[in-house]
Amino acid sequence: MKNKYKILMLSDLKKSTNATLKSTVSLAKMINGDIQFFHVKKPTDVIEKENQLSAIRTINKEHFAIEKKIQNLINPIAKDCDVNINYSFTYGNVKDEVRKYIKLNKPDIIVIGKKKSKPLDFMGYDITSFILKEHNGVIMMADNNNVLEPNKEISLGVLNGDEESFNLEFIEDLTNHTQKPLKLFKIGKDDSNTISKTNKHINKKTIEYVFEASDNTIDNLSNYVSKNDINLLCVNRERKNTVKNEKSSTSDIKTFIGKLNVSFLVTGEQKLLVK
Repeated sequence: MKNKYKILMLSDLKKSTNATLKSTVSLAKMINGDIQFFHVKKPTDVIEKENQLSAIRTINKEHFAIEKKIQNLINPIAKDCDVNINYSFTYGNVKDEVRKYIKLNKPDIIVIGKKKSKPLDFMGYDITSFILKEHNGVIMMADNNNVLEPNKEISLGVLNGDEESFNLEFIEDLTNHTQKPLKLFKIGKDDSNTISKTNKHINKKTIEYVFEASDNTIDNLSNYVSKNDINLLCVNRERKNTVKNEKSSTSDIKTFIGKLNVSFLVTGEQKLLVK
């Protein structure tokens, strides 16, 4: 039996946390993953200008309230979906604490919420850029309005690639829980707009949509993603040339994040060796 994947869900405990948690559980159920729920509280959010004794009392009271809130979030869904969800939280600088957690626990996958209004903002930070820099593995950005429901098939799309080209050990696990056919979205020149073909690797029918690059590309892509009810879109991370240290990106991830109402699954880092 395959080892379980370690999934780290980062949460700010805001209203959208429940939706992100559902998507995280759905992913874990599909790929055999263990979930660790992690929250960082800035000390300035708890105490301001108080004496030491009062500050300690305030922190103790807040500690109990945070733990209770987390338990109220994870216990119902853990019970309903028969999945174990571990949790922890700490006080400190968000970036520093998340960085330390990643270094110590080495998660395979990190899940963050993707808010529609501020898709790149998390506790006041551009969390997307930060996590892409700190974590070389897979990242899921869970959409608040397009939730992956646990124990239900997903509608999977692939942007600028196919399942064979992706640096995902569990891509076949995902496709086994995917509504047929698999949808491939590509940006580039092609004589036809839509191509239907059979994929030899997993013997599953795929439909490919090719969009010519233009000012309307993202809008057109968004329309087709919506029409096909896609709720998880796989995107390849930028590839780094190990000799020249140049980037050849199959897609500009951050360009799409805020404009498509879908959860994103960004692959692990890939390196292109140049002879």
